[in-house]
Amino acid sequence: MSMSNQHAMAATQERAGQPILEIEHLRKVFPLRTVRLFGPPRGVQAVDDAAMALYPGRATALVGESGSGKTTIARMMARLYDPTAGVMRFRGEVVKLGGGNSLRNYRRHVQLVFQDPFSSLNPVHDVRYHLSRPLRVYGHARTNDEITEQVLSLLDRVSLSPAEQFILKYPHQLSGGQRQRVAIARALAARPEVLLADEPVSMLDVSIRLDILNLLLRLKEEEHLALLFITHDIASARYFAEETLVMYAGQMVEGGPSDDVIQDPKHPYTQLLLSAAPDPDRINAEGRGLAQLPARGEIPSLINPPSGCRFHPRCPSAMPVCSQRFPQRTELGGGHWTNCFLYGDGDGAVAQAVPLTVIRRKAQGSENTEQ
Repeated sequence: MSMSNQHAMAATQERAGQPILEIEHLRKVFPLRTVRLFGPPRGVQAVDDAAMALYPGRATALVGESGSGKTTIARMMARLYDPTAGVMRFRGEVVKLGGGNSLRNYRRHVQLVFQDPFSSLNPVHDVRYHLSRPLRVYGHARTNDEITEQVLSLLDRVSLSPAEQFILKYPHQLSGGQRQRVAIARALAARPEVLLADEPVSMLDVSIRLDILNLLLRLKEEEHLALLFITHDIASARYFAEETLVMYAGQMVEGGPSDDVIQDPKHPYTQLLLSAAPDPDRINAEGRGLAQLPARGEIPSLINPPSGCRFHPRCPSAMPVCSQRFPQRTELGGGHWTNCFLYGDGDGAVAQAVPLTVIRRKAQGSENTEQ
């Protein structure tokens, strides 16, 4: 059997397996502290009806603009925030809210790598302390010799070598890339099965971003981790993840295999994201109008978001129904799906897709009218 066939068979078996962590109809509202004399309490509607599944040995990318709710989802999955509504399942069992031993056991299996490695590390403690804490908390090491041995091993696994030169350093003595490697090692110290990486390279120099991405990919393969990669860079999502989910203003609008989502985007927002980040490897990008699709407006306030599909005020092909309700998921084949009335309403009756050249002309026409 050829290597490509082996990879294809392994991928098929992985998809046929059960997710280790999944969320369904997840919603998060942050209440505002302002006092209102009349009317119901107000809040920031950060996430609305989100769903995803993470599988061992696979990476899923969650992409969208800043403020779209990506970090909020990661923090709910890490149990830093409690969801307002919805269900989370770990190994098929519903995750019960609350603290104590159940929360500690959950976090033993699900770890989060934060965006800013400097603020996530305590500046008054050295590297050994940062890595020894999870080893002690989760009972992976008890004596000082065991701790030192495992800390050195963790540093080697994240390519900080010779490890003896880093074990007694403080965060301010490390570069940004080195600090992020320590943060990743701290997450690995708990021996998790799920790793949530919240824009792990956005605070780093461009020259070392690829090294960190390659490190995460290697760890995913070696540790058989289920990996969630949060980013606003849709091009890096294609490089990094087998599956890509697109999020806008708290709503998930498209998802599927990364190549399908990026080479053949369906939702107008995904098309807008790709037009803002041209990819030289994208097939016939100019012919499909991606590089010329203009942006319209800004991301809405989530205190009082638009009704229906929240993208409709910016969408060049919006219809009246788009402002009335959010469309059901429409399956496009091969695991590719979208929530968009252009393709149906989740009833199996897929509408005729609107060509991107038509969307581009409509958008340019509306801009000319405004001028």
